[in-house]
Amino acid sequence: MRAAVKAGVLALAVLPCAEAEGPAPVGAADVCFTLAGEDCGAFAVARINEARRTLLVQAYNFTEPRIVAAVIAAAGRGVAVTVLVDKITASQRGEGVDAVAAAGIPTFVDRSPRIAHNKVMVIDGEIVLTGSFNWSVSAERVNAENLLAVRSSELAAYYAENFARRRAASTAYARE
Repeated sequence: MRAAVKAGVLALAVLPCAEAEGPAPVGAADVCFTLAGEDCGAFAVARINEARRTLLVQAYNFTEPRIVAAVIAAAGRGVAVTVLVDKITASQRGEGVDAVAAAGIPTFVDRSPRIAHNKVMVIDGEIVLTGSFNWSVSAERVNAENLLAVRSSELAAYYAENFARRRAASTAYARE
């Protein structure tokens, strides 16, 4: 059974660098661990399937077919989806980047940092998926990874702001 914070609210401290005055409780969370008999790909897909308005995706690796399909399906049902990947991801075979770009989803490459190692999704400005879990087959099948889903508009806003900064520093995806 998937480990989860189900019974109550997990208080998280969000301390923006410029405003570190004190912790603020920001919402409820669920967590998934690979190699513990848990299916973190399905965990992610279930959250993606909740998207009704917006889905922001930051990926270092992007190969897990169920996740790629769920992102494309979200766009198909009218969700405004944007995908932002690391430069190495954009050039690797078997990545989902080609599929999302071919589906007409705005897709960008964050080329400025050495590694754009973000593994984040922001769903409808309410849910943040993040953790060590790459959106990849290896993360699901062979790595020890974690994936955290936090329902918090405050936290989602911080992540959306970071997404916007990284998007502004990125270039449109074109198959290399």
